Amino acid sequence: MIGKIFVLSAPSGGGKTTLCNKLLETTPRLTRSVSVTTRPPRRGEVEGKDYFFVSRGTFERLRRQKGLLEWTEYAHSFYGTPLGPIQQFLKEGKDVILLLDVRGAREVKKRFRDAVTIFLLPPTFGDLKKRLAGRRTEKKSELVKRLRIAEEEVTQADWYDYVVVNDDLNRALRTLKQIVRRDR
Repeated sequence: MIGKIFVLSAPSGGGKTTLCNKLLETTPRLTRSVSVTTRPPRRGEVEGKDYFFVSRGTFERLRRQKGLLEWTEYAHSFYGTPLGPIQQFLKEGKDVILLLDVRGAREVKKRFRDAVTIFLLPPTFGDLKKRLAGRRTEKKSELVKRLRIAEEEVTQADWYDYVVVNDDLNRALRTLKQIVRRDR
């Protein structure tokens, strides 16, 4: 049996990491792809669990050697999905969830047409702004930049196979579980 790819996107602060972690806790045969990034770790992030934190040189080498399924630059840092682990998980019959921005989701869908794409919407843009500000992980200028990017990302939600409004964590989690069960 070959596994399936699920792509979960949301604006920064939209809850994708929280929902992904809860989904992983309760869904057998689902594993998370861990991205590489050139940005420094935030407080509490764990190497190899949240991201693989790499230098720009290492990132460029992976990109040149076609070792990335997709990659992007976001807020002056590079992010990418290592291809090798994805291929291995799929061969083992595991389903893989990727947390990606809109551009990354489109790249994955080009290479894996049967990938299932899901976009998480915040209940309102004001809620998203509160969530981002409440994280206290970015400077004000960075927060403004992330909100501008979020406005653009939300306009592309209709491209996705599914759109889930994250207005209630438990309800959004139930919906994600239903999507995974239905599309396996």
